[in-house]
Amino acid sequence: MRTTLTLDEDVAASLRHEMIRTGAGMKEVVNTFLRRGLEAPRAEEIARPFAVQAQSMGLKPGMDVDDVAGLLDFLDGPARR
Repeated sequence: MRTTLTLDEDVAASLRHEMIRTGAGMKEVVNTFLRRGLEAPRAEEIARPFAVQAQSMGLKPGMDVDDVAGLLDFLDGPARR
C-alpha cells in the first residue's frame, strides 16, 4: 500500500538516525516501527488492579500493636535504647 505521511521533525530525525544505524531503507524502518507499535500490548491489557491479600501477623498473646515501644523491645531487645 502506498501512502503519504507528514512526519514531525523529531520523528523524521529518529528515522534518519535508525536508517544510518541499520543501513535499512525508509520503508523498512517505518514498517518495523509501525509493526512494533501495533503489536505492543495496550496499557489496559497490561495493568491489573493492585490488590492486597491480608494475612494474619501472628502476634503472640499479650502483645499489643498499639504499644510500639513494647514491640520494639520484643523485636530488638532492650539493648536498642
